[in-house]
Amino acid sequence: MTGSRTRSSLLTLLVVLFLATGGTGLWIFFGPNTFDNPPRRVFLVSRGQTFRAIVDSLSEQGIIRSRLFFDIVARTYGDVSTLRVGRYAFRSGISNAELFLTLRSGKENLLINVTVPEGSLSRTQARLFARALGVDSVLYMALVHDSAFAQSLGVESPSLEGYLLPQTYGFNWQQDEVDVVRAEVAELQLFFSDSLKNRARALGMTMHQVLTLASIVEGEAILDEERPTIAGVYHNRLRRRMRLEADPTIQFAIPDGPRRILYSDLRINSPYNTYKYAGLPPGPVGNPGTASILATLYPASHSYLFFVANGRGGHWFSTSYSQHMQNVRRFRRERAKGFPSG
Repeated sequence: MTGSRTRSSLLTLLVVLFLATGGTGLWIFFGPNTFDNPPRRVFLVSRGQTFRAIVDSLSEQGIIRSRLFFDIVARTYGDVSTLRVGRYAFRSGISNAELFLTLRSGKENLLINVTVPEGSLSRTQARLFARALGVDSVLYMALVHDSAFAQSLGVESPSLEGYLLPQTYGFNWQQDEVDVVRAEVAELQLFFSDSLKNRARALGMTMHQVLTLASIVEGEAILDEERPTIAGVYHNRLRRRMRLEADPTIQFAIPDGPRRILYSDLRINSPYNTYKYAGLPPGPVGNPGTASILATLYPASHSYLFFVANGRGGHWFSTSYSQHMQNVRRFRRERAKGFPSG
């Protein structure tokens, strides 16, 4: 009788221990990690980050309740060295199991929207993507100036300056630099349809020449409605074999630009100096937006050969040098008076 009771007690103890252990296991794997202020937290996994560093960061940000518990879960599932680089958003109540599996699969990697300004230089874009995505700006620029890489993308140019279409992109955190550059070029190629290529040929221009002139138009224009007019001025000057005398090309040529252009800058010995050399510069001086590309392909028809800023975001246009100089003097007078509105 006594032996029977002993065996029964031992069995009961084993059942209790099993249930307790199982309950603890369930809690470790599927119990909620709760946090507030805020109840949804963004978490970054970066290139080269070790599993231990990721766990420490999760704990420091208050996303997991226990380093040990999360480590047990991770080691049980395995592949701790394959956690995906990315930007994640974890809600309060997420379990260790769900959290780890999300990091391992990368299935909820959040896209980061990056808006690239029209006319931005490639080096400006490199800094923008570095800040927003954590990419390597040096590697980005190396790709931009890699002629073999450009050729692999179907671009016949020693540089991708001008081919990085400004718009809003969605990328992952620390997206491969090759993917970023390739996406920008692909968007330009998609925009530059067969009909636009035919239009360029009708103007006697290559795509490279169109992008070069469009980058100058982009650098000069502030008001959208003036883009075709400005493009028309440059087309007129090209037809007359006049020097373009475009300030954006000087900004590109000087090493410390953009800044206020000095008279001495106009004498700089650079193939991009359109005050010194006639015709288009060797390549784009920035990355034009679609509006400037279209304005270049479909310029306004007029007789203007000159323009000068009016201090209100627009320009005064003229057909002769004497009229132009009158507008220049008018600009200087109004600048001295503070540019009255209207």
